[in-house]
Amino acid sequence: MIALIQRVSEAHVAVGPDVVGRIGAGLLALVAVQPGDGEPQVERMIERLLGYRVFADAQGRMNRSLRDVGGGLLLVPQFTLAADTRSGLRPSFSTAAPPEAGQAGFERLVHLARDRHPDVQTGRFGAHMQVALVNDGPVTFWLETG
Repeated sequence: MIALIQRVSEAHVAVGPDVVGRIGAGLLALVAVQPGDGEPQVERMIERLLGYRVFADAQGRMNRSLRDVGGGLLLVPQFTLAADTRSGLRPSFSTAAPPEAGQAGFERLVHLARDRHPDVQTGRFGAHMQVALVNDGPVTFWLETG
């Protein structure tokens, strides 16, 4: 499982004219499920998303997690993160989970996130989405489990 996380001042995702998820300060996570990802990878990813220390402490050091600051978490499915781009001029998606497995893995991540954190919003799996954000820092990290 892959997540590209960005510390944000605010973010939202829309499908057509409808905003389907919106957060204030927190993390935007673009998430891809890879073949073979199961419960261990989902569990590890949610722990990293909630526990990764990317927020400033009183000394200005990145020592606080999303859990610590109580920020929002916006989870957006994005299978293109799992693309193989090592050769050619067109990405290959053989390294992304098939749609059914990708949706199941993403939905499991959302379920665990909502069980463990009070402010979780999502994009819509399989939809054409417009994602808007204000990256705070900028702070962006690539997380991978598995």
